[in-house]
Formats: sequence, C-alpha cells, structure tokens
Amino acid sequence: MTVEEFKLPDVGEGVAEGELVSWLVAPGDRVEEDQPVAEVETDKALVEVPSSYDGVVEELFAEEGEMVPVGDVIISFRVDEDGEAAAGDDAEAEPEPEPDSPDESASEPTTEAADAEPDTPAGRTFAPPSARRLARELGVDVAAVDGSGPGGRVTEADVRAHAEGDAGAADAGGPDDGPEPRPAPTPTDTGSDGRKSAVSKRGADDGSADAPATPAGGPDPAGRETTLATPATRKAARDRDVDIDDVPTDQTRDGEAFVTAEAVNAYADALESPASTPEPEPVETDAGTEPAVTAGDASETSAPASGDETVPYRGVRRTIGKQMERSKFTAPHVTHHDTAEVDALVEAREELKPKAEAEGVKLTYMPFVMKAIVAGLKEYPYLNSELREDDEEIVLKSEYNLGIAVATDAGLMVPVVENVDEKGLFELADAVNDLASRARERKLKPAEMQGGTFSITNFGAIGGEYATPIINYPETAILGLGAIEERPVVRDHADVASEFLDDSDDSTVVPAPTLPLSLSIDHRVVDGAVAAEFANTVMEHLENPLLLLNE
Repeated sequence: MTVEEFKLPDVGEGVAEGELVSWLVAPGDRVEEDQPVAEVETDKALVEVPSSYDGVVEELFAEEGEMVPVGDVIISFRVDEDGEAAAGDDAEAEPEPEPDSPDESASEPTTEAADAEPDTPAGRTFAPPSARRLARELGVDVAAVDGSGPGGRVTEADVRAHAEGDAGAADAGGPDDGPEPRPAPTPTDTGSDGRKSAVSKRGADDGSADAPATPAGGPDPAGRETTLATPATRKAARDRDVDIDDVPTDQTRDGEAFVTAEAVNAYADALESPASTPEPEPVETDAGTEPAVTAGDASETSAPASGDETVPYRGVRRTIGKQMERSKFTAPHVTHHDTAEVDALVEAREELKPKAEAEGVKLTYMPFVMKAIVAGLKEYPYLNSELREDDEEIVLKSEYNLGIAVATDAGLMVPVVENVDEKGLFELADAVNDLASRARERKLKPAEMQGGTFSITNFGAIGGEYATPIINYPETAILGLGAIEERPVVRDHADVASEFLDDSDDSTVVPAPTLPLSLSIDHRVVDGAVAAEFANTVMEHLENPLLLLNE
C-alpha cells in the first residue's frame, strides 16, 4: 500500500491557478479513478477535478476558498501497488477529520510519489495543510523538521524555526536565559508563537507578537498550537476574520481539539459584540485631546466602512475585468447603431414555434439572428477576423463560431456555438439553450468558451434598446441586441392597413415590432462604412426571413 499525492492539474489553456471552491470528498472516503473530488474555479470557469487513482482519501492539503497554483499538491490517496483501494478499508467508514493521527504512525507505510517526502523514524510526517504549505513556501523539507506538537506533529512555528536554522530551539534551553525565543513573526503573522493567518486579528499589532488577541471584555482566546476542523469550518473562520486556533471548544478528536462551524460563529459573534470593543484611550497632543491611534487602527485606515461588504476580486469576475480592460485599451472601439423592422420575423417565429415545441425545442429569436449574422460575415469577412499585432497580419477566419453572452451569478460568460453555418434553426436553438443553461449552472467546460470568431450580447432580454458592447478580444466585432418591441415607424400607404391611412401624405406613422442593433467594431480592422454595410445585410435577412433559407 502506498500514499499517492495528487497535484492540481492544468484545467484549462493558460490557467495558472484556481480557487478551490469546495471539496466533494473527505478523508476516509473511497474514490474511483475519474471520480470528481473537488470543484475549482479558474479564471475561465468552474470545473470539477477528477481523481487519478482508485483508493481512499488520505489527506486534504488545501482549504475551501484557497487559491492553489497549478502543480501544487491538493490531496493524497491510499492505494495498493496496483492502484486499487487499500485492503481492509471499509467503504462505509465514517470520514475522519484528521486521517494522519498519531495512533496511525506506527502502521502507516512510506509514501511513494514523485515528490514524496523522505521517511521519518515513525514512517510518516504529521503536519496540517497550513504547515505543509508554509514549508513549500520557505523551501523546507517538512520530513526533516522536528515536530513539537502532540504526537510529533509539525507546526508552522517548527517550520519557521527549521528555516532559520533553529530546529532545536523550541526544545533546547539556552545556557543562561532559558528557552531561546522563536523567530519574530512577519507582518502576516497573528496570534501567539508566530502562527500565520490569512487575515489579521481585530486590533492586532502587525509588528508585535505580544499584541492582544481579542479586545478587552471579549472571550479569552484558546491559543492552541493545532486545531482539527473540516475545510468548511476553516472557511467559516476566514470569512468571520477569526483565528481558528483561538476558538474555544470542548470537543476533541484523536486527542486534539476539534472545532465546529457553530463554535466559530459563536466566538466571532462574541468578538463583535459592543462590550468587546473598548474606546481608545485619549492622548494629549499640541492640538488638544485626541483618541489614541493604535498600530491596528493605522493598518485599517483604508478598510471598508462599517456595514460595507467586501467580495474577492478573482475567478470569473477578475477574468471579465481583465478581458474588458485589455479589449478596451487595445482595440479602438466604434459602435454603429441601427434598427430593423421585424414584422415578418415575428410572424415566422410564431409559425415555427408549434413545430419546434413538438420536437422539444424552445425557439427564440436568437437562431434567426445568428443565421443573419453568418450571412453578413460571409459578405464582409473582416468582421470575422483576428488582428495579430506581433505578426502584423489579419487572419480572416474560415469558421463561423458565434459566442453568446450569458449573464450568470458569477458574471458574464460567453459559450461558443461552433459551425453556425452548418446548423439549422432548431439545432441552433437547442445548442444555445443547452449552453446558456449550463453556463448559469457553472457546468461549462473551458473548451466550450474558446474558439469564438464573433460574439452576440442580448441586453434586450433584460431591458434596453441600445448600448456600446465591448468586443470579446481578440475578435474584431460584437453585435448587441435590444428588446423587440412595437415602436413608431414610417410606412408607405401600400404597406399599411386602411385604418392607419392618412390622405394628407403618401406615408404614415404606425406601430410595428422593431429590433435595435448595436454593432461595436475594432476600428483598426473594420472601417465604419463596412460596419454599416454589414449591419444592412443583417437587417435585410431579419426583415426578410425567407433569405435565411440560403444560410
């Protein structure tokens, strides 16, 4: 039986890191090869990470909400020599909060993996994910560190001491003054013994290891060296700005303190109560008496006001921002606006809807628009192109892959419908509905959002007529659709019912369904006249749907 470590794979082209959104397994769970073990949000999509082994989950090395670089170890499995689950493991066994407990050290085998740690006298190295992560950051072999925690467990302080060349300082006393102090914590360290936290405690002095852990009147911090907790509980602690080692608890697992999410929330609520927030002591200044400003206050001068909410700027939202910034600062945008009169389109859709429903397809206007766009792209190929600045060339694409912008809870996603010119209206409707549904459920694969040659955004579905859409770079154009509504249009007498006729002129104003169009182009590649001609071709096909039969 061996313990195999599994690294975060490259889950998409150009992806360097991902946020571990949730674990789908726990220590002690039996998994099969290709079974999803975690959900990871990259800067492209939310993807499931499958296991490469048949075995039993040994240890989780990352916490929910943590940003993990591609190639970092995130989980380990117990497998036998043939890759099967270790014999004797019960498939129904209850997941253990900490599978590498001291009781298992005598019977566990040596880890055999490409990047495995060397053997220790007990056969394995016991260290929580945070200590292992710190060891990787400091370039320390965690197996060579003498653990001072219960059962020889390696703590973060042990890792730091080893990195400073003082691995034995925690256990060996000095000749005169007793134990040698541990290395001073860095500005990101909080609490006692230099433990590292992703957030600073309330009121903590970034430069002092002796800063009070909690405000006066608040609950006393437990100040433990190690704490057992599920990844979800640790995420709750981060969300509440709490050091999990300080949360009081009466529960234990394998002889160590075990903290639940309820205990974290109760402790955080006690910290935030008015009684636990004393007023700063006044100090005398030349200008009079002013409240004292502590180091903690100074570090939070730019913090959000009370009641404000902060949301991490990463994942899909960060990708949208970077993509929009790149597009806007790279391609000079020009937007052309026009309006199509779509009486015939509305009638054609109404006639086809019953047949589409009989085939289980929801027919919207989007497939008609996609076909009209393809007609325009065939006639004006520069709108279906890519400018490659480094090579000083414009690539006219031979494929017609249209991206459809979809609003989701995580932000705007643009799944791509490939080979639109080769699909019928019902086939396109089915493809768009499927992609849009899976985009909202965060189930798209990264490959399904790549390879687009032209994009469409339908802001009219929410409300609105015109906009200035930002090009989905490196494409050269994007078409925005307004809402199809009845608006006043001017018609010749021959095209108007008798009740609308006005004998005073040869034309009259009548209500008719119209579709506003907003076409943004990269003016380096497409001239304004070409954009207008393209829009005219699209409108011609929308106003005469029979022309779409040729596409």
